[in-house]
Amino acid sequence: MYQALYRKWRPMTFADVLSQPQVTTTLQNQLRRQTTAHAYLFTGSRGTGKTTCARILAKAVNCEHPREDGNPCLECEICKAAENGTLSDLIEIDAASNNSVEDIRDLRDATAYTPERCRFKVYIIDEVHMLSASAFNALLKIMEEPPPYVKFILATTEIHKVPATIISRCQRYDFRRIRQEDLVARLEYIAEQEHLALDHDAAELMARLSDGGMRDAISLLDRCAAFGDTITAQITAEAAGAAGRDYLLRLLEALAAKDTAQVLRIVAELHDASKDLQRLCEELILMQRDLMLLKATGDTTLLHCMHDEIPALQKIAADTDISAVMGTLNTLQTCRERMGRAVNRRVELEMTLIQLCQAGGAGAVNSAEIQALQERITQLESRPAAAAVMTAQEAELTRPHKAPVKEPEPEIDLRTLKASDLQPLPQWQEILEACSKLNPAVAGALDGSTAQYCKNVIFVTAENQFFLTLFKIRENAQSLGDAIEKVMGKRFTLRAKCSPQAAKTRSLEEMLENAKNSGIKTTAVT
Repeated sequence: MYQALYRKWRPMTFADVLSQPQVTTTLQNQLRRQTTAHAYLFTGSRGTGKTTCARILAKAVNCEHPREDGNPCLECEICKAAENGTLSDLIEIDAASNNSVEDIRDLRDATAYTPERCRFKVYIIDEVHMLSASAFNALLKIMEEPPPYVKFILATTEIHKVPATIISRCQRYDFRRIRQEDLVARLEYIAEQEHLALDHDAAELMARLSDGGMRDAISLLDRCAAFGDTITAQITAEAAGAAGRDYLLRLLEALAAKDTAQVLRIVAELHDASKDLQRLCEELILMQRDLMLLKATGDTTLLHCMHDEIPALQKIAADTDISAVMGTLNTLQTCRERMGRAVNRRVELEMTLIQLCQAGGAGAVNSAEIQALQERITQLESRPAAAAVMTAQEAELTRPHKAPVKEPEPEIDLRTLKASDLQPLPQWQEILEACSKLNPAVAGALDGSTAQYCKNVIFVTAENQFFLTLFKIRENAQSLGDAIEKVMGKRFTLRAKCSPQAAKTRSLEEMLENAKNSGIKTTAVT
């Protein structure tokens, strides 16, 4: 019966585990010295070897003839039974489907029985973060003080979901993503053993698409083996549903040139070829990351692309501003998040690409604005600490406010003005109604007031003494001036007086005389 390649080529010893020396070396030393712990916690992304190392460790602690380097012998009955899945003392539990408190209680009860064939009874709990809160609580005590013949190995991809009380009872080991060169070497080795013709470019593309996961890379190799006699980069891209590299470079060049029509034609070609547009967006994000790193450092060793693509990326990077690259990267990441919820992924991607072609997209950052902000920050940082506080004058200059309206100059000489020169203002009530919409407080204070005018000067006589206080405030005077301008069609110079006891009985001559000598005049009159 055919067996999947990732199962057939699963590492059998610690020496076969790639890119995890910080884990394998420590475990081998513990096995040689026979100082293994009672509980381990393996954490890391998928396909990095957590479950594989757990199985190797379970075999090694029970191996009848362990090697000197700490690896299992793979020849004894214990190792063979563990590899065949018939070893009763090695219990693997999938916490994703066995996450209830009853399942953990059964496990806890089973630990009371000694091993049948081995020295240790080993429990491997995969995806342990899926356990319920009550199940974690049931696991606490038995993990802290298990019987001397019991060992626990927990594995998880989401360490932040594991309670601290569980983590503190385990020896924690963090698994890194497998390096790309290790993935390529392993894929080429497996292809050679399976008599598959694998191009080096195809192996690099598989390693890059797997994102540091060995299982994903080998599974992709398994799929590509059914496409043809020779596995090329093009076949790999088709098997993965990813865009070919030539399409990506053409798309990047069109985006850099702001050629909307060419960008949409390329997307249409990929869509007609049944390419996964969500994967295309992810590929564009990775390519934009490479452009960003090229602009920021110029170091090609940090890039995620293939070697023959570096010259084309360097050419694009030379004609692109780093702020534009970061803006495009930010916009594409937002698009990728929205594509998971979009009704039509093609429409979502096309909208984003059009947005990027139009003035760099909404996420682009204006380099001139960045430079101005940086200069401003530098100036502020260079100030002494005591001068860091903005002065009142600076605060006034930086605060957005409406520019005051300049008071028009009187067209008459107020010193020679007589009572007979003034005429009642018939639109006064209409002005008060307009003022009530702009400033109800001022309109209320002018209730019962009268107004007379001569040319561009209006004299207001108010009965409410509180009006004087309001009228001294620039905003109140300006709102009354705005109401007058709305009704009369132009601005007037205002003069006001209030006599609560006899405002209506005082002669106009007295009012004019007081206005000339000590009358009340606003400093911000409109």
